[in-house]
Formats: sequence, C-alpha cells, structure tokens
Amino acid sequence: MGNPINRYHSRLPGETHEIGISRSIRLDKIETFHFPKHFTACFMMNPDTTIPLSAAALSSIKHRLDYRPPAFLVPRIEMVFDLDADATEVISTLHFTRNPDTHIENRQAPLTLDGEAQTLLAVELNGMPLDASRYQLDDSRLILPDAPDSGTLTITTRHAPSQNTVLEGLYLSSGVFCTQCEAEGFRRITYFPDRPDVLSRFDVTLRADRRKAPVLLSNGNRIDAGDLPDGRHFARWQDPFPKPCYLFALVAGDLDVLRDNFVTASGRNVTLEIYSTKENIPRCVYAMDALKRAMRWDEMRYRREYDLDRFMIFCADDFNSGAMENKGLNIFNSKLILADPTTATDDDYHAIESVIAHEYFHNWTGNRITCRDWFQLSLKEGLTVFRDQQFSSDMRSAAAERIAAVDFLRKRQFPEDAGPTAHPVRPDEYREIRNFYTLTVYEKGAEIIRMQHELLGEKIFQRGMDLYFERHDGQAVTCDDFVQAMQDASGRDLTQFKLWYSQAGTPELRASGSFDAVSRSYTLTLEQHTAPTPGQPDKAPLVIPVAVGLLDEHGKDLPLQLSNDTNDHAVKNAPTTRVLLLDQSRQSFRFENIDAPPVPSLLRGGSAPTRLRFDYDEAARSHLARHDSDPVNRWDAAQRALTSALVKLAQTHPPEKKTQLPSSLLELYKALLTDEASDPMLRALALTLPDLNALISLHAPFPVEAFVTALNNMRRALAEALAEPLIAIIERHAVPPPYKPDAEHAAHRKLRTHALSLLCAASQKEIREDACHRAAALYHSADNMTDTITALAALRDVDHPLRTELYDDFEKRWRDNPLVLDKWFALEAAASHHHRVDALARVDKLTQHPAFSLKNPNRVRAVLGVFAQRNTAAFHAADGSGYRFIASHIDTLDNLNPQVAAMLLNAFSPWGNLAEPQRSQAQEALKRLTEKARSPEVAELLDKLLA
Repeated sequence: MGNPINRYHSRLPGETHEIGISRSIRLDKIETFHFPKHFTACFMMNPDTTIPLSAAALSSIKHRLDYRPPAFLVPRIEMVFDLDADATEVISTLHFTRNPDTHIENRQAPLTLDGEAQTLLAVELNGMPLDASRYQLDDSRLILPDAPDSGTLTITTRHAPSQNTVLEGLYLSSGVFCTQCEAEGFRRITYFPDRPDVLSRFDVTLRADRRKAPVLLSNGNRIDAGDLPDGRHFARWQDPFPKPCYLFALVAGDLDVLRDNFVTASGRNVTLEIYSTKENIPRCVYAMDALKRAMRWDEMRYRREYDLDRFMIFCADDFNSGAMENKGLNIFNSKLILADPTTATDDDYHAIESVIAHEYFHNWTGNRITCRDWFQLSLKEGLTVFRDQQFSSDMRSAAAERIAAVDFLRKRQFPEDAGPTAHPVRPDEYREIRNFYTLTVYEKGAEIIRMQHELLGEKIFQRGMDLYFERHDGQAVTCDDFVQAMQDASGRDLTQFKLWYSQAGTPELRASGSFDAVSRSYTLTLEQHTAPTPGQPDKAPLVIPVAVGLLDEHGKDLPLQLSNDTNDHAVKNAPTTRVLLLDQSRQSFRFENIDAPPVPSLLRGGSAPTRLRFDYDEAARSHLARHDSDPVNRWDAAQRALTSALVKLAQTHPPEKKTQLPSSLLELYKALLTDEASDPMLRALALTLPDLNALISLHAPFPVEAFVTALNNMRRALAEALAEPLIAIIERHAVPPPYKPDAEHAAHRKLRTHALSLLCAASQKEIREDACHRAAALYHSADNMTDTITALAALRDVDHPLRTELYDDFEKRWRDNPLVLDKWFALEAAASHHHRVDALARVDKLTQHPAFSLKNPNRVRAVLGVFAQRNTAAFHAADGSGYRFIASHIDTLDNLNPQVAAMLLNAFSPWGNLAEPQRSQAQEALKRLTEKARSPEVAELLDKLLA
C-alpha cells in the first residue's frame, strides 16, 4: 500500500517533541505504532528460542524459499456487481489456463482459488453448472480437482458490505461502496488465485440504484454506461493493463467530483478526478495541485508518463491505512486528501503532498512492475518511499526532509530491528502478511535504495532504473531483479550489498580516531557489529557507505586526502566529504595533511541506516552542533547533547528541587534560538526535546517515572533560563496573513510553536501566565488551523482555566467535522499533566464521547493509539491500569477489525525493557490476551511479544 498510517499518526497535532515535519505515512499500509529498543540492551527473542506454536499456526507459516510459480494463470476476468448494502451479488468469470512455466510438481495440480467471508451461490465450468461433488469448498478455498488445462469458470457469490467491519474486500464507508484488496482482500470479493504473480486484465460492470449510487467507478477506462429498469443504472470499465488482483478497486455512491486535466510530455491529455462529498470538494484542491506536481516530477526525474486516459482518487472516511495505489483508481484515507487553511495544519498539507506523490509513483514502481510474492513487498514499497522522499526534497527543504527521514528511522524503525518482531527487509517467512507492512519494509527498504543511489551516483542509478523498467514492465519480479539491473547498469558487483535485504537488525558502527602530529595524519578506525535477531544468530559484514568530514578548531571543513590517493587531481582537489566503504568487520582509513586533532563528522547525510558509537565529549558535540556544514549532523549533535543531559537528570535520585542544566547545553540552546541566519525549520528540529519512547531500550530496565520527571524538569528549566530568547522567537517569527502552506512559512510557524510550548511549561508563574495568555490570543486571532492547534498544544499539559475554556470551545466548534475533531481527541488523549482530571479517566471518558467509534480507524488511532504511543506516563502507569485499558480495547477490536487491534498491540513492544513494576504489569496484560482465540494478526504478534 502506498502509505502505512503510522507514518503520519506518529506525531500529534502541534507536537514539538517529535520531528517537526511530517514523514508521510507511507506505510500506506503500515498500521503499527513502534517503540524504540536499542539492540545492546533490549528485550530480544533469543535467536535459538523455539516459540511454542499450535499445529494450525505452524501449518500457516509461509516460507520464501517454498515459492513456486502458480499452477494456473488467469489472463482475463470479467466481473459483474449488483450492488446492495446488505446483499451484493458478484458474478466472476475467470478465463484460466494452466501455467506452462509452473514447477514440475504443480503440472497436475488442481485449480485452487482463495476465498473467504462470502456465500457461494453457483459455480459453472465452461457454461455448465457444477454440483457440489465437482468441487471442494472450505473456509478459505474453492478447489476444482479435475479442472481442464484451460477454460472459463463462472462463480456467483453474495456479500453484505454493510456488515464488513474489517474494512477489507468490499465494504461501506459513510454509505459509499469501496474496496481494499491489498494484501489479501480480493479473496473476500470472489474466489480467485489471490497472489501478486497472477496478472489479469479486468473487465468490470457495476450495477446500482441510481439514486443511492449515481457514481460508479472502477479501474481503467469507462467504455459504457446506461440506464437499467427499476431506477438502476450501470457502468462498464476495462483496464487494458494486466494487474494482480490486489490492485482491483471499485467505488460507488452519491459523490461529487473535482475535475482537472494534465498534458503529458508526449502531448496526451489525461483527465484527473477526485471524488468526495459535495461539501468537501473545495477541500480537494490542494491534493489536485499536488497530483499534477507529482506527475510532472516523475516525467522529468524518471521519464515515466501516466498510461491511462483517466486518473481517479476517492477519499474514504473509513480506511485501515493511509492510501492505496489501485491502478487508475486510488483510494485514500480522507485525512490525506481534504485540506483548507481553516481545517488542516502545515503537517497535514505536507503529508497530503507526499502521500499523493507516493501513490501516484506506484503506477510504475508497484503496478506496471509488481511483486512476485509478498516476501518482495519492499521491492515496490521501499523503492516508492525513496522516490517520494526525493520528490519532497525537491518540493521543500532537502535538508529538513532528510533530517525527518533519519529521525523517523532512528526513533521508530531501529527499535523494530532490535525487538522481538525483527525481520529482514525481505522476510524469509510469515504467518500473516498484514503484519509485515512494517517500517522495516518501507523505511529501511527506502534506505537500501538510497545507499545504491549514493554508491552508483545519480547518472548510473538512473541508467539502472531505465534498465529495470525496460526488462520488467508488465512482470511480477523480485528484489534480486532490481539489484541485478543496478549491477548490470554499473558493472559493479553488488553481491555483498544484497545482504541488506536478507539480514535483519541495525548495524552498530563503532568509530575511533587518532591524530599523529609527526606524520600530520588522522586515522579513523571503523568497526561494524550487528546483534543477533530472531532466527539469525550470526551476522555477516555488510557494505556500509560512511560519509565522513573532519572539522578544524574553527569549525571549517578540512580537505580529505586519503593515504592511498595516487591521482594528482584527487590530491589537489580533495573533497571535504568522503564516502568510505566499510565492507569488513574492521577497517582503518588514514587522512593526510591534518595539522591538528579534528572533530570527525560521521555518517553525514545519514549515509547508512546504522547506529553510531563515538566517544564525543560535550565540547565536541557543541562544536558539531554549531559548525558542521552537514545539516543532518548538526541536528544530530544537538539531539545528542539534549539526550545526554536528560539521562543525567533521570539518574539523579531524588530529583533536585531546582533543575540544573549544563551551562554548555544552555549556551548551545541559546545559540540555536538566536541564530537568525539559519533555516527556522532546521533550528526547530535541532531544538526538539528527546522522545522518551525512543530511550526505553537504551536504558533498560527503563525507570518510567524518573524519565518523565526529568523531561518535565528539563522543559521547565529551559523555559525559565531562556525565556527572553523564546519570547523573541514568538514575536519575530509571527507569519502575517494570508496563510500559505509552503515550506518557508511552515518553518517559521514550527519554530514559534516550539517556543510557545516551552514557555507554557515554565514553573515561574509570571512566565507561564504570559505564555498562556499568548496562546489564548493566538487561538482567538488564528486564521488557520496550524496556529489554532499551536495554541491548544501549548496549553495541553497546563493546569490553567484558559486550557479548559479553549479546549471546550474547540470541541463545540468542530464536533461535526471528523478530521478536525480527531485533532482534539489526539491532544486530549496525550495530555498527562492537567492535574484536575486523571489522565486515564479522561481518556476513558473520550471513548464515551458521542463521536467516538471503534469502527472508525482514524478515531481509534486518535484516542487509543495516541494514548498508548504518546502518553508515556499514563500508559506506563505503575499500577498497570494503562496496559489493562488498552488490552481491553484490543480484545474488543480483534473481533471488529484485527488490523487495528494489531496496531494497538504493538504499543506493548518495549515491555521487556521496562523496570518493575511496569514490566510485570505489561506482561500480565499480554498474557490475559492469550486466554482467548485470536485473529491471525493478533495471535502472531502475541506469540512474538511473549516468546
């Protein structure tokens, strides 16, 4: 799927302690909330541990090496839908043929079709009805033992879309028929070989009541439409391109449309349509503009034109993920389409732009070339994430975009790599594919593509992409096929590099340096180590590109001349950044003509997805944070300084009455606040306070209360020590109307948000009162949702009458707008220091709100997901009440929507790294969940968490 939802739900509205710009949730399909676990001190499954699984669980495990080509192909399928909310009938005619390329053991295999959650009404083979003795039917398959080598199979089934709460297959979203078929949802619509290497041309006819569903959409081009008796009508759609069934889509309902057009580079006119309710059409304009920008960018950067006459988008109110790239008919979570200044924040606009691009880019990297099997999921998702990151960098600040990607990777994916659910980018086995729409597949997969790009260079990488498209257009292929195209285009042996796809875990890069005054040289020694992960106790050395710079005492980059440089041109024109290739366990690199001990800047630009261990002292961190020419490492140095100070505060028992922060940190923080020559967004990112969830595994057993107290004290101490420059930020970076969602204005607003939130946390009454009234004034004068949410977020944890007044006003004003109300729900669910009401009691009350529903994934994420992910103090309460609260909702949700239940369950991932009593309380909550039969999604995660 284009975008897992957790990419955009990982940050709260107006939140300043998370990354400051959106990492658009590409996890189009990622539904999990991830908590960091460092591999040197983490709760990790012993790689030799045997997980006790039931016979059913063992039989359901799929292995990559067991892949066999399908026994039968279905080159063409014709489908007729008679749409009814309670009784939809589907007639599917499959034109099948035995696959001549199938494995020898499958040449006599029966015709086996996947299917579930539907009523089978009739089966016909070559036009003749089959009685039940001619086929075998169970809960998941329809088998024809004596099917001929080719023929037509017509299957009639019945569904009740109104009763479909799992939101897979065919269901209703706010009264509109829509579908979600990735990864295995098509089998809930009809019986079919539901696997991505069966490519079919679809011919689809939709019939419905014209009054209830005047709009009838499916993939491809509409070739016919007309009236039927009894007030019904029909539309027929044909997709000329073979596609896997997971890309099938239909939409039918009472919808309006925003229509535009795009002229391709070759001169073809493409109709662009975004479908929504009539009142929401004006809020689709930005998404349309973003789509046109993405189409033009793909033509210019990758020379990829759109291939159909029409490109359509439907925004659904009820959707498990972020968006879905169905061929020609994308279906989006409405959160990622609808925007105007009064209802959407800067982060919303950014997410819309990047996810629109991501889904559109899938047309070539995912649709025209798709995955051979689901083990190859990163082939389309990692590559397309990389492409949409490139797009966002070109549309906005490249430095800020890269920092956002690196920060997201470190805080969310690295813990996944280190914990009990660790798996390679290309997994070797799975029980439930829905659990593998992960940050490893998406984000780490994108980093693997990025490393290939950096190793080969833009020109050769583009040559490799052209070769990949030329070889594999219209095929279902593998990650190895992609790397082979890069290898053939470059002439470079990438055999060892491919270990990145097969080896789980985050490598740790250990670096040390020594200066020799006599030889005027500096030797940098690099070592790599990857900790064992489940099923992989032994790790081989990877190819790690390490971008390096050396700073002198004045903060200037030194020319980097390696001892083995023999080319005179290279010596005379030595660069200030060198990419060192670490492909052994330990290697040393000597730089010459170095006159004094330098400060090394390592992994510039986030050159590899590794953890870095280097013994920087406070002075070196401050030097890098002030002077490094690489923006990623300037940000990283500031973050390391803040984290180091926080850890020391947490280790002080009992906490000091007046928090004393290191003078070097205060000086650095003040320098960043007052550095008006720098990009405001980069300053806001560098000043962001540490994420407690990202620290849990680094300091196991993690004392929750000590770190919560330390973070609050740090926030107060910064506010009081630096009140004057913080106030100056608020006043200097006010953005005059009219509102624009561009990167420049968003940067000023983000820095201002950061300053206001800090000041509202001050203990000194005068500072806090002034800040609270500034927040209230901003709320009342705001002409855009970003400023409104900034004000509310600043007051979120403050015990002040203005807090109650403004939150009540916002709820009353926006209670009829679901997406805006989600922002209020999320802020309330994260609040932990509003002393008048217990945090858990408040969140429990939110679940009783008339607008709350467990059937709506966005609402569940806004309340329960945010509470479990962002409300550290309350979720990890010592009495276990937060764990029991979330576990009880997982229990209920597992019967309604297992994907959303599994998303919530991931909040328990760090339980093994917690100190007592939280550790035992969390374990007990998990064990109680195992007392009932569970969905495959939840059962698999429970097995891994409790292994």
